[in-house]
Amino acid sequence: MTSPQPRPNVLAIPAYVAGKPPVARPGLTSYKLSSNENPYPPLPGVLEAATEAAAQMNRYPDMGSTALYAALGEAMGVPVEDLAAATGSVGLIYQLVNAFCEAGDEVVYAWRSFEAYPIAVTAGGARSVQVPVTADGRHDLDAMAAAVTDRTKVVIVCTPNNPTGPAVTQAELDAFIAKVPSHVVVVVDEAYLEFVRMDDAIDGVATYQRHDNVVLTRTFSKAYGLAGFRVGYAVAPAPLAAALRAVSLPFGVSHVAQAAAIASLEAREELSARVEDLVGRRADLVARLREVGWELPDAQGNFVWFPLGDRALDFAAACGEAGISVRPFAGDGVRVSIGEAEAFDRVVEVAARFAPA
Repeated sequence: MTSPQPRPNVLAIPAYVAGKPPVARPGLTSYKLSSNENPYPPLPGVLEAATEAAAQMNRYPDMGSTALYAALGEAMGVPVEDLAAATGSVGLIYQLVNAFCEAGDEVVYAWRSFEAYPIAVTAGGARSVQVPVTADGRHDLDAMAAAVTDRTKVVIVCTPNNPTGPAVTQAELDAFIAKVPSHVVVVVDEAYLEFVRMDDAIDGVATYQRHDNVVLTRTFSKAYGLAGFRVGYAVAPAPLAAALRAVSLPFGVSHVAQAAAIASLEAREELSARVEDLVGRRADLVARLREVGWELPDAQGNFVWFPLGDRALDFAAACGEAGISVRPFAGDGVRVSIGEAEAFDRVVEVAARFAPA
């Protein structure tokens, strides 16, 4: 007799590599800059809302996320029918593949990009079509459009791109969407949109309102600092949003997470102040890195990218010795999150030793 065997595609799923915590070093305060987490505590009112909600843990959460959808709809000026919640924006990628792809269908996305894309695509039985980013870490949108075939069901634009950093402009996105067949779902993954500071930045809401095939995916994990609660949401034309809700895990977003997300939306002023502070820290770090010889890809998220190639693991190890955990991608580079400013002296010191000749 043989034992039960999973589907062949399950055996092919690549492992997700999470950012590791720092290793304690004698005499050093350690810092975790490996997971693009928000270094701040919860926004005002969030902990209280979560604590109150936790007192009802014996009850199931609102499966329809009614109050959360109402708050999101009001905040963005969109109908609640155009919303779908999930356990982080990564949950939405799984739902998109499940809702729109049959076995062997193609999902086109840039690479290197978000590590969960190939996992979700493979788990869903679809096929990844990875289009290399340019030398400066940008999406090659012309090449991505050319990669669309009759089997393509979804294309993903990660902007700002995680882990390389650059964001797509509105003009670039409009030109790309015009080249993609209308039956293909165009996903604009905006997990880091709050940190974008550039000319002609994307207006995601206006974009989805102009197209029947555009889905925005967003999260409360980054700017809002709710990474531990896993709340993401999609904004899409009603039929697409309904498809995402149809394949969602029942009761997937907990009652506590929904309450925390709603309270976070109410703390807009404090959120804005914190985001601006992180953007300022990002600018300061990039300037210091340039002074020691680095020309980095345009950083539009809450992280910077070092295109180190084969030296990525050595750089990460050197940061570890300095009490800083970073996220290496072997053979490609290292992503360093914008966190506590006091950690940056050590990051710059290590970076100076690895600066290009």
